Amino acid sequence: MFWPEFSASSITHALAAAPSLLLLAAGLLPIKRLFANAGSLARAITGLSLTALALALAAAGFRTFSGSPAAGNLTVAGLQLPIQADALSLGMLLLVTLLLAVVLRFSCNSLSGDLNQGAFAQGLARTGGAVAAMTVSGNLLLFALGWVATSLFLHGLLTYYPERPAALHAARRKFVISRMGDLCMAGALFLSWKIFGSWDFTVLFARVEQMRTGVVPTEVGWLAALLGAAALLKSAQLPFHGWLPDTMETPTPVSALMHAGIINAGGFLVVRLSPLFAASPRVLDTLALVGAATALFGSVVMLTQTSIKRALAYSTIAQMGFMMLECGLGAFALAVVHIFAHSLYKAHAFLSSGSIVQISRSAWKPTGRPASHPGVLFAALASAASLVAAGVWASGWSLQARTGELLLATVLAMAVTHLLWNLWSSSHRKALIAWGCTAAAATVLGYFLLHAAADHLLKECLPAYSPDRHPLEYGVMGIVALLFCAVLVFQEQLPAWGSRSILRRLYVRTSRGFGPGFTSALPEQA
Repeated sequence: MFWPEFSASSITHALAAAPSLLLLAAGLLPIKRLFANAGSLARAITGLSLTALALALAAAGFRTFSGSPAAGNLTVAGLQLPIQADALSLGMLLLVTLLLAVVLRFSCNSLSGDLNQGAFAQGLARTGGAVAAMTVSGNLLLFALGWVATSLFLHGLLTYYPERPAALHAARRKFVISRMGDLCMAGALFLSWKIFGSWDFTVLFARVEQMRTGVVPTEVGWLAALLGAAALLKSAQLPFHGWLPDTMETPTPVSALMHAGIINAGGFLVVRLSPLFAASPRVLDTLALVGAATALFGSVVMLTQTSIKRALAYSTIAQMGFMMLECGLGAFALAVVHIFAHSLYKAHAFLSSGSIVQISRSAWKPTGRPASHPGVLFAALASAASLVAAGVWASGWSLQARTGELLLATVLAMAVTHLLWNLWSSSHRKALIAWGCTAAAATVLGYFLLHAAADHLLKECLPAYSPDRHPLEYGVMGIVALLFCAVLVFQEQLPAWGSRSILRRLYVRTSRGFGPGFTSALPEQA
């Protein structure tokens, strides 16, 4: 039977597991013979994805109103499947099924007439099903199986055009890096069983919480390090990021699913196992440093790209770096908000990339000269920082307890500065400056409101993290903030610096990812 008894817990876990089981069945079973042509098969799988979305909604609603336990087992064909149906897992399940339904609907039009359209839709379904299984996994073994299956199924989508050498080259690079991540995951499985004698998340989290009151064994640090390395490899962090911009040869629906959904698996791994990472502050510090470096690198290189899809790819690298920075600073709830925001934005960006020229023509842009006077920068930065400082004061943060969130709020201040700086450089500054200040205040307010809402919704899933930081760490955070400020200046002054020969050479090097070691030498297909 699908569930052994009609209890609230069993129904919740059955509803949570149903989307992944449905999608995997649609992607793995030989059902193409049941349909007259590839187009009808693709439309049928799109309908099943909508059914999966409805089941995810039902699971979230039933869990909310029934108050059933988050963790439990589901019996399927005699197998006990551990299911985690808390707010984090169900929220991610909703996001994954929504994105998959949108991408499949888009692919019905974009690949219309393709003889392999049905097989392509099945590839999307089984990949999405593996991601969905990973989000509701209740133990590390099932999570690892979904982790590996996602990568293997994605490889088939990346090689959808086998006649394109660049696509095959990028897929091979990604395959090798993914296997490195799989080895880290296998090592984590071994260490987890050796330390805790179990892979269940509830057991792991309870044992780690007991250890935090005393001396945390060294093996726990190694376990967190292996899981952190797997997360960095999955999320295209430095120096293993080069495969992501080179996968633009794949069809646009695959790019949308990969950049909006699959690439977030590394961040989700850290958030899902955040109680374990919270017991290893040095590992989180490493994630924060690598994430900050990746975010800065991706942001700079993105500004120099002439290809729309490559610019979006480097944007994803930067966003994943920033997400790792959030996780490393202990802002796990904010990282979840980032996953949702980035996924929805990036899916829309890729699926609308074909009409980006028309969008850019209709978008507002500064019409005056760049505001190069330092006073403008200081005034805009001061105004934005004052808004963030007001939000910090209103939320009751203290510098010592929530330094990580304060650093992230400072980066937000620089984003607001970018908005105000552009408005100041416009020839219509008087008409726009009031609107800009209002938009800046709304942005900061939305930041704090979303963060507070995520903290409230996920308080049972995520640990409180406020480590005793070494004074050197405060200095590193200050340097990171200054580097983000330098990227802001670089972004604003890039057009004005184009007349200098040394900066033109730097521009070329930046557009190539600072050397052949960072990007593929293969040319893009037309």
